Amino acid sequence: MDNRRYGGPRGGSRNFGSSGPREMTKTICSDCGKECEVPFKPTEGRPVYCFDCLPKHRKPRF
Repeated sequence: MDNRRYGGPRGGSRNFGSSGPREMTKTICSDCGKECEVPFKPTEGRPVYCFDCLPKHRKPRF
């Protein structure tokens, strides 16, 4: 009998959202210059955009 569980090649489960609230990082928007918070640690040398400016910089989906 096969006892493997689904969840990807490593057999882990996908419990998105169960890790609690995400840590937010304060930064400055590369477009408008406003202070904003993002749910990740920005990488030096890469632009970071606030919620209002992000849609202007996303590639269109087809």
